[in-house]
Parts: sequence; C-alpha cells; structure tokens
Amino acid sequence: MRDLFGLHPIGHPLPQRLVRHAHWPSGYYPMRHDAASAPELVEDEGAFPFLDVTGDGVYEIPVGPVHAGLIEPGHFRFSVVGETILRMKARLWFVHRGIEKLFEGKAPHDGVALAERISGDTAVGHALAYTLAVEQALGIGCSAQDAWLRATVLELERLHNHIADLGAIVNDVGYGIVHAHTQTLRERLLRHNQSLTGHRLLRGAIAPGRTTLRRLPDLDLVRDVAAEVDRIVAVALGNHVVADRLAGTSPLGLADARRIGVLGYVAKASGLAVDARNDHPFHLDLPRIDPVVESSGDVLARLLVRAREAQQSAKLITTLARSVPSRASLPAEQALPRADSTRGLGIVEGWRGTIVQRVEITGGLLSRVKIVDPSFFNWPALPVALRDTIVPDFPLTNKSFNQSYAGNDL
Repeated sequence: MRDLFGLHPIGHPLPQRLVRHAHWPSGYYPMRHDAASAPELVEDEGAFPFLDVTGDGVYEIPVGPVHAGLIEPGHFRFSVVGETILRMKARLWFVHRGIEKLFEGKAPHDGVALAERISGDTAVGHALAYTLAVEQALGIGCSAQDAWLRATVLELERLHNHIADLGAIVNDVGYGIVHAHTQTLRERLLRHNQSLTGHRLLRGAIAPGRTTLRRLPDLDLVRDVAAEVDRIVAVALGNHVVADRLAGTSPLGLADARRIGVLGYVAKASGLAVDARNDHPFHLDLPRIDPVVESSGDVLARLLVRAREAQQSAKLITTLARSVPSRASLPAEQALPRADSTRGLGIVEGWRGTIVQRVEITGGLLSRVKIVDPSFFNWPALPVALRDTIVPDFPLTNKSFNQSYAGNDL
C-alpha cells in the first residue's frame, strides 16, 4: 500500500520499503492512475535496511538474489552461530513486473493471457480465479459442464506440480534416482496436457463464458502415473537416510501456521484443513473433498501432503472426466455483456493453496485487478520454520515450501 499507492500507515513498526525499487524517484507510486509508465530513474536510495543480529560468534551468510540453476531471484540473509540459524530474513520483489497495472484498460477477454502468466506453474489456478471474478462481475453463469471441465484441468495442474515437488524434495537429500523418475512422470503429464489444451502448462482452456478442451483426459495414463507415484514415494521413505533427513526438519507448528495465516499444503502439513474446493466451491455440483492433513508441520509432512493430494487429484480427475460428455468442447467465444461499472471476486484452490482475484470493470474495460497468490501468505512462514535449524537444512526446507517468487512479487 505504501510503496505502490503512497498510503502511509501511521505507527507501522517496520516502515522499510518492500516492493519499492531503489531507483524510483521520490513521490513515484506506480499503481496510481496518474503515475508515469516509465519514470526517470534516480540515484540508488541505499541498501535494504536489514536488521543486524549481534553477539559472540554471530556471522551472516548472504544467499542470492542470483541463484544457481533456473530459480527466480530472491535474497536470503542468515544470522548464524556455528551452523545454527538464529534468524533468516527473506527479501523478495526482485521480479515485480507491475502485473496489476498491466491489467488496467484491457478488455475482460484479453486479461486471460496475462492471468495465465502471473505465476507460470499456476496458469490454470490464476486464469480460473480471474475468469470467475469476471463472470461474477458481468453476471455470466457457470454451467455444470463448465465447472466440471474447469475442475478437471485444475486437478491436472495440481497433479503435475506435486509430482515435480516430490522428486525435487528427495533430490535435496541426495536421492537423485527418485527425482529422475518423477521428472519422467511429469513429462508424460505435460505431453498429455498439450494434447488436451494445446499447451504443456494447460493454458488456453479457460476464459470468461467458455471452457474448451480438445478431448477428455486419458484416464488410464492418469491412473498409471498415480500408481507409479505411490510406489516411488514408498521407495523413497523406505530409505532410512531419506526418512531421517525429512522427519523433524524445520517444523511449522499449528499455532504459528494459524497466526501467520498460511495456505495450501503448508497449512495442511501443520494441521490446518483449509481448502477452497470445500470452503468456496465455484459450483455447487462439484464433488466435495476430504482435505489431506498432517500434524507434524515438518518437511516430511509437507511431502506427505503432496503425495496424498496427488492420489486424491488422480481420483478426482477420473470422477470429473466420467461426468462430462465425450465431446468436451464448448463454443470458442461468448460475447460478454457491457456494464458501466461492476465488480466480481474469484476464489480457487490452486495447487499451492487458495488464490483470490478481484476485478473492477468500468465502461467494458478492466479498471482494477487485485491478485493474491498463496505465496504472499506462505513466504513469511519460511523464516519461522527455519528457527534453530542448521544452515544445510535451508535448501531442503525451502524446496518443501516451494513458494512462487513471481506470484508474490507481481
């Protein structure tokens, strides 16, 4: 609110900049309607105000924002004694792209492509939340066929992402062969996705007033992948080295999880049964689910929630796909009604957790889109889970959270 709109909270305990770029000129607030799109940059206004932790034997380890491999930028600063982490501060917003501003002035149909790119691995979740918000704003009903097709692609997105994370977590404890197997399974799903929508990440299926699949999912493939995932997880946890490294590592307790307001598999691993598929269903005919919940809140719990949700998604895909006609294609485009000023809200249980989007439409064009990715709530829990753990546990813990930089930074 302060960095983007210039609204200054009175008495805020930590008034340092977050999103604000160090080279933005004083008084420049990019989300205001009168803000220049490309301001003249100024001298760097100084280093980020990290809190110093002092004491005998305390030293700092800076990590990032540039990382090895294909990871997005984020800076992590550790205050450490020996190998024990006293405090970790995550500095994000290196990939702030002004997404909410980019929506302004677009026609509602044209906003879908941008919604699909908010966080690349959550194309369906964000496109669906945006579409539901637009449909509510414009008074467009969602048919049962629409709802079941949308729920199907949402579970397909959950399935391939959970499988990728399962392999990545055990890879961080040196079990590379399991990681290789999960990558093979995910590749099968991605190719299957492309046959359904024309895109490996399931883009293009959902838009206001329509849902289009080229064909229904291959249920034999989905069941085969789910069975293989079940076998791979059993093999991994049957290895005592893997099990010992995951169990008890970086727990996030129930009280902290509730206090911070975490979502998705992070919340469920700590005992919170929050799931928008039940709490905010986008169609009353959709089947209810039993949220997958663990209680220990550690890396093992976050892995187990993913593993069990992957199985749950495979079963849901089967149930949903059997309940729609074999010809799953709907009309390519539906004319949207024009309203002078209206607004709507979309709530979806994405694979990382609950996604919320709110849209305002003025004169037939988007005048405001507010986006909340679950990563915005889950990132602050990572330093809490890392308290009193050791530095070598950070990569494993971070992977077990696997939050989106882009979804947070916007």
